[in-house]
Amino acid sequence: MSNSPSSIPNLNQTAARALERLAQRAADLRVGVHRLGDGSFLVDAGVDATGGIQAGLELARICLSDLGSVEVGAGALLGGSCPEITVQTDHPVAACMASQYAGWQVSVGKFFAMGSGPMRAAYAGEELFASLEASGLSYRQATDRVVGVLESAALPGEDVFSFIAEKAGVEKGAVSLVVAPTRSLAGGVQVVARSVETALHKLHTLGFDLNLVVSGMGSAPLPPPGRNDLRALGRTNDAILYGGRVTLWVDTDDAALEAIGPKVPSSSSKDYGTPFYETFTRYERDFYKIDPHLFSPAQITFQNLASGHSHTFGTVNQDVLSLSFFDGLS
Repeated sequence: MSNSPSSIPNLNQTAARALERLAQRAADLRVGVHRLGDGSFLVDAGVDATGGIQAGLELARICLSDLGSVEVGAGALLGGSCPEITVQTDHPVAACMASQYAGWQVSVGKFFAMGSGPMRAAYAGEELFASLEASGLSYRQATDRVVGVLESAALPGEDVFSFIAEKAGVEKGAVSLVVAPTRSLAGGVQVVARSVETALHKLHTLGFDLNLVVSGMGSAPLPPPGRNDLRALGRTNDAILYGGRVTLWVDTDDAALEAIGPKVPSSSSKDYGTPFYETFTRYERDFYKIDPHLFSPAQITFQNLASGHSHTFGTVNQDVLSLSFFDGLS
């Protein structure tokens, strides 16, 4: 299939194209570009720099290794009061699972960030890569330089760059990082652009063969910024859990889709139904205590290329979206 690992280019090389676009438009996009003494490259998209919507779109494309499109448009949910972020990719597993998924917990001294982007494929130390490999999907990629995205309220120091270089197997100075906090405009956009990735990860945990997924497209509302990163974390999660709508084009049989479909939407979780901030607080801010089945889009549609049939499961929950975005949970 066209989305098999052997047909995918070097993810860090394709992401470097998007990073170059971002750097060339630094003033226009209101981002800060810095060269460290060892040659490493740092882009501030919302820590000290202002950043913005367009910076967030470029940030999301870097997360996807530039193997997809990310756009902002008028929203249809909540009376059109929120714009929507739409993402599309014809390389869903490589772009979303091997690159975009925020699966690398980068912890160096007092610095902590969730790491995304194709540097993960060079490191390949997450359990997810071993799990994908067991399914016949090996996305481990050696490379000379790596590109990554960090979700953090602080800029990394040279020790963080050295740590990533060592783990990814590249020379010191061969690391490029883009950083944005969750509550920044750019950070919010790149998180909400994860609708397809969230659906694929849920399918993978359910044992669905991701080899059968040919293309993906999804959208989710861009919420108002929270007053801090924790509140922003709640709203961006709600955007996908209660407002995310994903379509996957698959090549399988209809019976398999009807069997797995009801288990995919976030509504299949016992923790469904309240704003994420409330759920997160109830579990003492420990992600691992939350039912993992919650982390999925509100609605998923399978377009079956084999049969021509369409299967839709789940629905948008405008009540929870309204409560999270506008009714006092700032």
